[in-house]
Amino acid sequence: MYILYQVIRISFSILQWLIIARVVLSWVNVDYNNPLVRFIYEFTEPILAPFRRLIPRGSVPLDFSPLFALIFLQLLENFILRIILGTFF
Repeated sequence: MYILYQVIRISFSILQWLIIARVVLSWVNVDYNNPLVRFIYEFTEPILAPFRRLIPRGSVPLDFSPLFALIFLQLLENFILRIILGTFF
C-alpha cells in the first residue's frame, strides 16, 4: 500500500512541476521545436484544455487555467490518497 501511495504522490508531483514548467516557458522566448518543450506542452495540454474552455479569457491577457489545474490536481491527489489510506470522511 505504501508503494502505491508513493507512486501516486510522485506522479502528481511530476505533473504539477510540468505545469509550472509550462507556465515559465510561456514567459520566455523558447524554441517550440525543442523536444523537451514539445513534450511539456503535449503532456500538459490535455490537462489545461478543459480549464481553458471553462474559464473565458475575455480581454484579460492572463491564462488562469494552470492555476485552476494545479488546485484541481492537488484536490484530486488528496482525495485519491485518502481513499487509499482509508481515512476518507
